[in-house]
Amino acid sequence: MNRRAGLALGWAWVALIVYLSVMPSPPQIPVEGGDKAGHFGLYFVAALLFSILHRTSTAVLHGLGLVALGIALEFVQRWLGYRSFEIADMVADAIGVAAGFGLAQLVPVRLFR
Repeated sequence: MNRRAGLALGWAWVALIVYLSVMPSPPQIPVEGGDKAGHFGLYFVAALLFSILHRTSTAVLHGLGLVALGIALEFVQRWLGYRSFEIADMVADAIGVAAGFGLAQLVPVRLFR
């Protein structure tokens, strides 16, 4: 994957997160805690992509930005009225970001250069 395609994919993934966060009836994962798994997975993939593409302090900034996005979107959901505000969702987002960032550190740098 070249860098430009990776960045496009990363930003498209962020757009998907925003869309899923504000849509009235998001897809459901039919297991106990499935919504938390969904939060974790979405933010994990975003953090993994950006962390692989940016091996510097920029990756940390992207991670912090993703955590801030997760927090902000929960407040947006409260404001919308048809979605729920949950601190547990923010926690799942942040854990997903940390796990994605951590896994990215194990991926060989040459793989995406």
